[in-house]
Amino acid sequence: MEAILRRHWPEWNGTLQKRTGGWNNTTYFVKSARRSGVLRVYDTHRDRDKIEFEHTVLQALSKHSLSFRVPMPMRTVTGETVVQLEMEGGKYVCLFEYIEGKSPLEQDSSFAYSFGEVTGVLSAVLATFKLELTPVYRPYYALQQSYPLCNQEIVREVCLNPPEPLKALHDELRWIGKVYEEITDSLHALEELPHQLVHGDLNASNLLVKDSDHSQVTALLDFEFCTLDVRAMEPAVILSGFLGQPEETQAVREFCRGFCRRVHLSRTEIDALPVLMLLRKVDVFLHFLSRFLEGTDQPHVLQEQVKQVSADLLQLSTKGSWIQEELVRSDS
Repeated sequence: MEAILRRHWPEWNGTLQKRTGGWNNTTYFVKSARRSGVLRVYDTHRDRDKIEFEHTVLQALSKHSLSFRVPMPMRTVTGETVVQLEMEGGKYVCLFEYIEGKSPLEQDSSFAYSFGEVTGVLSAVLATFKLELTPVYRPYYALQQSYPLCNQEIVREVCLNPPEPLKALHDELRWIGKVYEEITDSLHALEELPHQLVHGDLNASNLLVKDSDHSQVTALLDFEFCTLDVRAMEPAVILSGFLGQPEETQAVREFCRGFCRRVHLSRTEIDALPVLMLLRKVDVFLHFLSRFLEGTDQPHVLQEQVKQVSADLLQLSTKGSWIQEELVRSDS
């Protein structure tokens, strides 16, 4: 990686420190006497179009005066923002300018209001974009097209007759399979909801808060999955992620207040929120099931995801309508 940095971004040459975590990419912090950056290696796909769309969105966002920062891809000596490695199976690499801030603590919900507000700002700005490039990622409701290894028959078989590594999770898989079948019948109706560009994966791990004030979000990160989707999918992803947190009630309420200051969803969109939140969790399951079937992950990864998704779906079955009511109250 140091050689790649010297060759393509010589002005950023410095020491590399590998960052832990992340399912889809490997990240290195780049530190030199003059500046700091973040080097990203895309591990799970070799699709240049996906990366170029992400960078186009980020460059368009940089032209707006935002109250928060987003990653800015740095150009190489030849003027590109992405490099393909000759080794590592042809993986792609890009460099971003470092953004000051820190990841919020899991038990901290003080940033929820600010998170809602900046998400609303982002949503409003993305709604105005008319980009020449076509998004590569499909909307959440296009499950069959997004996960060709996980068609309805395969998902049903895995959930009803788990393979050996998953046999101990029979009850959890039955519950996931039940919810999957239920939302499948609702997916077509989602196509009629208002659409726009959405980030699609906003959560606590993809934002930074100020070092001096953890209640203020200073940056939104990781736009890799940005695509054209249902507008209400953006808050649905975030709200579903608050479940199970120590202060989930406060977090949901404050996020809704902040978001509704900037975006007003229609009643039809709010009515769809419970299905959209369930869809997010089912999508996570299919993502990791696909990785398991193609041999990307060891069984223990899918086992942990099955436990988590099952628990989240159970919570949504009892709290989905309450979250919906909070959004209605905040929007009135």
